[in-house]
Amino acid sequence: MSHAFARRSRGLLALLALVTLSLSYLPNARSEESQFGYVYTTDLLPKGAKEVEQWATWRRQKVSGYFDQIDGRTEFEYGLTDKLQVAFYANYVWARAYHNGPFGETTPPEPLSYDRPGPDDHYNAKRFVGFSGEAIYRLWSPYTDPLGVAVYIEPTIGPAFRELEAKLILQKNFLDDRLVTAVNVTYAPEWRYDIVDGDPSRKKWGYETDVNVDAAASYRFAPNWSAGVELLNEHEYNSYTFSKETNNGYYFGPVIHYGGKRFFITATFLEQMPWATEHAETVPGAIVGRRVYDNDFEKYRVRIKAGWYF
Repeated sequence: MSHAFARRSRGLLALLALVTLSLSYLPNARSEESQFGYVYTTDLLPKGAKEVEQWATWRRQKVSGYFDQIDGRTEFEYGLTDKLQVAFYANYVWARAYHNGPFGETTPPEPLSYDRPGPDDHYNAKRFVGFSGEAIYRLWSPYTDPLGVAVYIEPTIGPAFRELEAKLILQKNFLDDRLVTAVNVTYAPEWRYDIVDGDPSRKKWGYETDVNVDAAASYRFAPNWSAGVELLNEHEYNSYTFSKETNNGYYFGPVIHYGGKRFFITATFLEQMPWATEHAETVPGAIVGRRVYDNDFEKYRVRIKAGWYF
């Protein structure tokens, strides 16, 4: 990790701690859920409750040169029943890149893959990605059943992007619910309106499928505070089935969470582990040092989620 990036990350976490410490003195503070940056749990809003969330995900560093990407999400959630939660949100992205791709070429990230900068261009762009809907239905609760189980569906529609994400969410609590563990299994076919054979005058809808298995654990070490780790395993396929695999990557790192009665904030820092393997469909030059750097993978990720209840 570069010294500059380490300093930025420490500064970001210090700011997070300062904000949440000040909020801990609010008279109506209490413990709340949503303890992970990436992994979902079966904890849902109660019937009639509403929430606004703001996400920011910073993706940092590719093979060489420089690369930064910030994914933004603004979300409204509503508890239709005690077992069914729905949401609607807007997605947007900003990125800059230079000599970041395989063989040192400037390459935009996946949400902007239809852009074609020159190999030596300094790339900088921002786009609206699309609107998403979400529904989570809890079958079993980890507080009253042996295992928490929920199913999740999320369609996304945008000018050049379509996705239908399905997720199985599992949760198991220990130590009087102070230790929360969760596993997510995700299947997400997606379509992008992209340039054909490098010709900007020709475009078509191409597709790929993401299949992810993610796990996390978090321990409540003080009132309103919890900390833990998250592990992501992401796979990409050039098909709707588990064939023609292009990439697989692993991310691991710490998460810290503060939850109050009307507010929560969660921060996760992840680093890609050197566990990637090459596949028949892998882009040549995308794997360096056993880390994959194709256009949806980078070395570091920082995600901050903040939510307000009303």
